[in-house]
Amino acid sequence: VQLVESGGGLVEPGGSLRLSCAVSGYTYTPYCMGWFRQAPGKEREAVATIRSDGRTSYADSVKGRFSISRDNAKNRMSLQMNRLNTEDTAMYYCAADSMSWTYCRSGSVPDFGDWGQGTQVTVS
Repeated sequence: VQLVESGGGLVEPGGSLRLSCAVSGYTYTPYCMGWFRQAPGKEREAVATIRSDGRTSYADSVKGRFSISRDNAKNRMSLQMNRLNTEDTAMYYCAADSMSWTYCRSGSVPDFGDWGQGTQVTVS
């Protein structure tokens, strides 16, 4: 299984970025996928999660600004980030695993077994 993130970069406050996650190696469609982020000195936290039918869950800090989506046929997941601010600066990771929606929407890091290497987002 391989998850590869792309789309990070440097953006000014108020700007937008779109992250992508390419998924390969699964013999089935992972039920739950998510975007997480980790800023220096802080714990990794869930940004948004999405289950296979498209139902989504968001952290309060990004609601109304970020939008998660997935294309199961193309094995891809995206995160559209708008109105970025300096507090959004972090390494962003995509993750996937199979679990119930109750666990998926909670976005608990230990519940996700497959991770990408991350893509850096800097808002400055």
